[in-house]
Amino acid sequence: MGEPPGLRPWPDSRAERALGAVSLLTCVGVIAMIALVAVRAWPALEHNGLAWLGPGGDLDGQLGGMVTTGTHPPAGAFHLRAWPIVYGTLLTTGVALVLALPLALLSSIFIVEFAPAALRRVTIPVVRLLAAVPSVVYGLIGVLVLVPFVGRHIVTTAEKTSHQGFVQLTGASVGVASLVLAVMITPIMVALISEALAAVPDRWREGAAALGVHRLRATMALSLRAIRPAIVAAAALACARALGEAVMISMVSGGRAFAPNLGEGPVALLEPVRTLASSIVDYSEGLGGAPALSSSLYAFALLLLFSAVALSLGAYLVKLPLRRHQVRG
Repeated sequence: MGEPPGLRPWPDSRAERALGAVSLLTCVGVIAMIALVAVRAWPALEHNGLAWLGPGGDLDGQLGGMVTTGTHPPAGAFHLRAWPIVYGTLLTTGVALVLALPLALLSSIFIVEFAPAALRRVTIPVVRLLAAVPSVVYGLIGVLVLVPFVGRHIVTTAEKTSHQGFVQLTGASVGVASLVLAVMITPIMVALISEALAAVPDRWREGAAALGVHRLRATMALSLRAIRPAIVAAAALACARALGEAVMISMVSGGRAFAPNLGEGPVALLEPVRTLASSIVDYSEGLGGAPALSSSLYAFALLLLFSAVALSLGAYLVKLPLRRHQVRG
């Protein structure tokens, strides 16, 4: 007795067409989303041009003033200079990556090369669990623990007094935001780098040991060199995660469109900041009846999408010359 028609396996050609249709539908959805965001952002971009990315004026005041411009705003209502939040996004993401990447590499080396088998079996699921923790949980810990600690014990009275005229140092700052962001993206990189390290053939390690090379030195010189494309991919994915983070940044960064001056030294990390993604969250409540504000927030979203595409393309171009050393099989 033959199988019912509904239970017969699909032929390869039919499965290929079905999967191709799903992939095509996904691509169409992404393109449609980008087109929608671009159309909605066009009024703000048309009025400001490339000057939109530059400095000039109080960005918080500019965004706040858009709420009262009505449903038919004049052209001047779209005036915006987004440099403080563009700079804040680059700064928090860059500092977080600098903190997280060495920690992820060292953790991955320990998990794969030196941890006992029992510890490895426990550590890998825990790392994956940490990568899946909602960002609001990290933000809650940051705002209830780190921000008060920094405000009371790290920021000095002299620093508070010196900044009193233009910004308040309360502990919510670019430093806290970057630290919590680094904690968030480290498990993502550890998971990816660990899998790549585990794929390095054992015979490579055995050959290095036969030559008398120390295990750690062999790992640093051989295994890490072989998985450089995976390290680049992990860093790019972590950067994309950091660029799009909104809720946690909004909770611990101070919520101020201010561009910290790194020339001031370490105190710059104690100054408040706001990013593109957190600005969308902070001002989304005022969208009703404010087309100028809506268009500006869509412009922020478009810049984030463009950044993600540029990051993916850049990572791909960086990986191309490294693939001859990539682990295969």
